[in-house]
Amino acid sequence: MIKLLSGMVLGIVLTGVLAWTQAGAMMFNEYESPFDVEETAARIQANMQALESNGWKLSGIRDPGRAVAASGGNVLPVLLVEACSTDYSKPLLKDDETRILSILMPCTVTVYKKQDGKTYIGTMNAGLMGQLFGPKVAGIMSKVAADQAKFVTFDPKKPAPPLIKVKPGGGGAGGNDIGGC
Repeated sequence: MIKLLSGMVLGIVLTGVLAWTQAGAMMFNEYESPFDVEETAARIQANMQALESNGWKLSGIRDPGRAVAASGGNVLPVLLVEACSTDYSKPLLKDDETRILSILMPCTVTVYKKQDGKTYIGTMNAGLMGQLFGPKVAGIMSKVAADQAKFVTFDPKKPAPPLIKVKPGGGGAGGNDIGGC
C-alpha cells in the first residue's frame, strides 16, 4: 500500500515538474521562414487580408527594435504584425466572464531574425491557450488557431506583396477608424 501511494505521489510530482518546465514552450509556436523579416511580415499581412471573410483586419505593425535603438541599443530585426477578427472577438468582449481575454487582442504574429541569420515566425498557441478557459473560449480559439496556420503558410511562387505600414490601433482602414479589437 505504501509503495502504491509513494508511486502515485511521485507520479504526480513528476507530472507537475514536467508541466512546469514545458508549459512555456507549449504556449508558443515557432516556424522558420524562407524569406527575410520584411517579406515574411508582408506575406503574413496578405494572408491575414485573404481571411477577411473570417472578420480579420490588420490592426498594425510594430517595430520594437526602434525603441531599443532610440535608447542607444541595437537588436536584430523584429516586427510585430497585428490583426483582429471581430467574428472571434465579439463573443468574448460581450461576456463579462471572458472580457479579460481582450488582453490577447489583437492577434500578434512576431517575425524576427536570430543570430543564425535566419528569419523566424512566432505565434501564440491559440488552440492550447483557449483550452485553459473552458469550452466557449476553446471553440473560438480553435478557429483562431486554424486561421493562424493559414497566416504562416506561404506560396513561394507568388511574388512578395508590399509591406503595409499600418499604425497600431488603426484597424487597417485609416480615416476615422479607431481600429483594433
